[in-house]
Amino acid sequence: MQSTLKNLSKKRGPWLLLAASALVLELCALFFQYVLKLDPCVMCVYERITMFGIIFTGLLGASAPHNIIVRLSAFLCWAISAVWGLLLAIEHTNYQINPSPFATCDFLPNFPSWAPLHEWLPWLLYPTGECSDIVWRFLGYSMPQWLIVSFAIYCAIFVFVAVTALLPTKK
Repeated sequence: MQSTLKNLSKKRGPWLLLAASALVLELCALFFQYVLKLDPCVMCVYERITMFGIIFTGLLGASAPHNIIVRLSAFLCWAISAVWGLLLAIEHTNYQINPSPFATCDFLPNFPSWAPLHEWLPWLLYPTGECSDIVWRFLGYSMPQWLIVSFAIYCAIFVFVAVTALLPTKK
């Protein structure tokens, strides 16, 4: 059992499952935007980008899971994307729970001038909503609160997979 867990990150399937799970969440976001007509805000756009980081991570890890450099790069991207996404979702939830005219999100994302992603992909990354508006709830929780759950799960799975990968090999 220990060797199976230890080698989890050396298999293509788990990395593809990671990418697929994040892709499903991205597709849900597009469903909410275009079918249910819920406008994404700036924080939603940032959260989408971190979810794309998880998709990239899964594809990177699946590209060469036996290559230590690729695997370590994928672990690094996974940790950054999951933690950054969690922090953004917490901040977004704070905008909703404690709305204030003094603490608001921007109207446009702060992308670098050399990469204005909201102009290149406006159908995906152009914000039209307000961060403090709660326009959807499921089981009493708003969308950013569900993203806290999602990113916390990604963080927990990362820790589990990373720790098991570091376990010593039984002889």
